[in-house]
Amino acid sequence: MAEEFDFTQSAIIPYNIKDGELQILLITSIRKKKWIVPKGFIEFNLSAFESAKKEAFEEAGVIGTNETIELGSFTIKKYGGRTNIVVYSMEVEKIKDDYPEKNLRKRKWYTVEEAVDIVSIPEVVEMIETLAVEIKASQS
Repeated sequence: MAEEFDFTQSAIIPYNIKDGELQILLITSIRKKKWIVPKGFIEFNLSAFESAKKEAFEEAGVIGTNETIELGSFTIKKYGGRTNIVVYSMEVEKIKDDYPEKNLRKRKWYTVEEAVDIVSIPEVVEMIETLAVEIKASQS
């Protein structure tokens, strides 16, 4: 039987490749100022990936390609229930200076090693590492 969740969200791990090195874009959470990836509730008229791309723009000011890897999912207890979060990759094509949550969050590019050290959710750390392996494999 499928597992039941109270809520479903989707997230994006935005990345780019600069001088042959994979970089991960992280943002700060609004309240605790932890380094996280953009995420939000899946909007009823959008796919999980489209919804996550929209969050990436609203929260981090980035626009990316439509090619993606579904990196997995994880569950957190939030909003008085269990929330399942599906995570996708997105290569960043454009970085906007003006975006909806610009004054609420910081954004910063990190190497994979730095991102793995700074992100506190173990499942997201694993997904960043998986993304690095997938990208390395696709380049060789």
